[in-house]
Amino acid sequence: MRIAISADDQNGLDSVVSPHFGRCPHYILIDVEGHEMQAVNAVDNPYHGQHAPGAVPNFIHSQGVDVMLTGGMGGRAIASFEQLGVEAVSGASGTVRRTLELYLGGQLRGVQPCRESIEHAHEEISAAGEEYEQDEVGRLREEAEMLQQQLSEVMAHLEKLDDGQ
Repeated sequence: MRIAISADDQNGLDSVVSPHFGRCPHYILIDVEGHEMQAVNAVDNPYHGQHAPGAVPNFIHSQGVDVMLTGGMGGRAIASFEQLGVEAVSGASGTVRRTLELYLGGQLRGVQPCRESIEHAHEEISAAGEEYEQDEVGRLREEAEMLQQQLSEVMAHLEKLDDGQ
């Protein structure tokens, strides 16, 4: 099985998971047999910095990927992955290594369209002709909200650990 994980850098298993699969600069491709890693490779996202609906899922599929793990993705991408037979999973964060462990352990499953995608479906094209998805401020706000949620989850987990000691 080949798993792709959206990444902000090319540090293999130590890469930071990117919060949005289509806009990330890199993908870490991991070949897995059972629960054992066979190979780890980084590939550049040829559509980084562009808005190319449908192109990124097709690129991922062309890499022989069976599973796509990421922080978030839009509804169109989810539908494209379904048509291509690639399992899409959102909600990933932290390092590629930790994300892979959570997925293989059954703790990371399912996909929901990101908030930005939901808003985009209800937004009309602005007078300038730019869509919400292409707005850098909107992307940064979404990333900040995702990071705040992740931090809250980590703090809650730490509190539980502290209470148990």
